[in-house]
Amino acid sequence: MDLKNRRIAIIGAGIADEETYNLAYRIGKLLGERGAIIYTGGLGGVMEGASRGAYETGALTVGILPGNKAEEANPYVRVPVVTNMGEGRNVILVRCAEVVVAISGGYGTLSEIALALKMWKPVIGLKTWENIPGVIYVASPEEVLAKVLKFLI
Repeated sequence: MDLKNRRIAIIGAGIADEETYNLAYRIGKLLGERGAIIYTGGLGGVMEGASRGAYETGALTVGILPGNKAEEANPYVRVPVVTNMGEGRNVILVRCAEVVVAISGGYGTLSEIALALKMWKPVIGLKTWENIPGVIYVASPEEVLAKVLKFLI
């Protein structure tokens, strides 16, 4: 199934343990292999893992950065978008996406989940904030892919 040029945001913790980083990497790779454009906040942790997974497949990776320097992006971001908006960039990130995938995360991720739900965007959650009405919870990267495909194909 093809996701060519479909816009998927992957959000989550800026600092991630190895397991969480690898989950993000696997999701980025699965989506990238199908041609999706991967949007993240452009920094480390989940954002880097997802970007790296997609980057290694040749997929387009976009980082919506909170600061004012493109050099702040992780090395797997092909298109850094400099906003100088801090957390305000969360609105831009979510607005760009057709589907949002949340992995782990803190209050920044929670704000992105809330924004996505308010914008009526599908939100898929993996090891993230629990019991949020409207979030579709899954247990694996493969289930993330299946749900993304359901929404976009």
